[in-house]
Amino acid sequence: MALPAMAKSLAERGIQIDVATTDDDGMGRRLSGVAHGGPQERDGFRVFYFPKQTEFYKVSLPMFLWLMRHAGDYDLVHVHTVFSFSTLAAGWSASLRGVPFIVRPLGVLNSWGMNQRRRRIKAWSFRLLDRPVLNLASAMHYTSNQERDDAARLCLKAFPAVVPLGIDLLPFDRLPDATLFLEQHPLIAGRPIVLFLSRLDRKKNVELLLEAFARVATFACLVIAGSGEEEYVQGLEERTHQPDLAGRVVWAGYLSGQTKLAALAAATIFVLPSESENFGIALLEAMASGLPCISTSGVALAAESASAVLLTPTDPQALAAAITRLLADPVERKRLGNTARQCAQEQYSLAAMSRNLTNLYQTVLSKTALC
Repeated sequence: MALPAMAKSLAERGIQIDVATTDDDGMGRRLSGVAHGGPQERDGFRVFYFPKQTEFYKVSLPMFLWLMRHAGDYDLVHVHTVFSFSTLAAGWSASLRGVPFIVRPLGVLNSWGMNQRRRRIKAWSFRLLDRPVLNLASAMHYTSNQERDDAARLCLKAFPAVVPLGIDLLPFDRLPDATLFLEQHPLIAGRPIVLFLSRLDRKKNVELLLEAFARVATFACLVIAGSGEEEYVQGLEERTHQPDLAGRVVWAGYLSGQTKLAALAAATIFVLPSESENFGIALLEAMASGLPCISTSGVALAAESASAVLLTPTDPQALAAAITRLLADPVERKRLGNTARQCAQEQYSLAAMSRNLTNLYQTVLSKTALC
């Protein structure tokens, strides 16, 4: 979600943007309806799709060959991944053509991600492949101070720049009628709704949320919106068949467009209890919607918006207490929601993001010209 918004907002500032990517659409899947190699127009920028040859590392030799031929056509390359063949292909191509490049690591360099997921493979990859390329970069694009500070332990040579993400705020300022969502789930109509809306993944701490919600008064309903690996999601759903949660949890699946906005309009409280997030777009959308939000200090946006988000430890009793407190206090919900909306509008708009990115690009290009 972040990159198309970034590209569109930069294009609106008069910057020519081309995106080179693979046709990867998740494990074992490829994007349908995309032409390989040739440009496809989208919201003021062009996208070049290339076929992947492997699942592991998402290797795409056609993309590498295209980058080797065309990297020199650009003033700057902005890489949006680490621990992927795309990082190596873009970094090597830009360096060989004398073009400065920036890397946005998407949070995968943080301590939690490097230690909790494929730790040995990542350690090997980082030492032999990723670190050498990252040290050739002109800058690292972190989306929060927390992400930057965590990555400082790696002692990378590139300049650490912080440019927060932004979203189009208008749809969240004018939410549709909640009926669009409630009609699909009539059993929750008229009940307080605690909403979790994000990718279903272990680091999101859905297990913790379920354990906490089992301690919350039975009149409330928990809506879990999102998708994830089938086996993992099935395990979560089985947990909700137990007596303390039976009939109180709605699995809404992946939501987008007007249905997602209607779910935000229907919600009483938004909860994102993740262990680790380098930013937190789902939380930002809830804040922009004016929802009172509960999150953890592991979510960078929450930690850096402490006055606008109710922070809680990753403990089921503490999370249950925070949910119960807000459900019982409409005045505090309104105050917290208004503060969250104001924070989103002042700091995390598309205009603010594109302005800050443009300043970063100009800084990098100025330094390159002096070398």
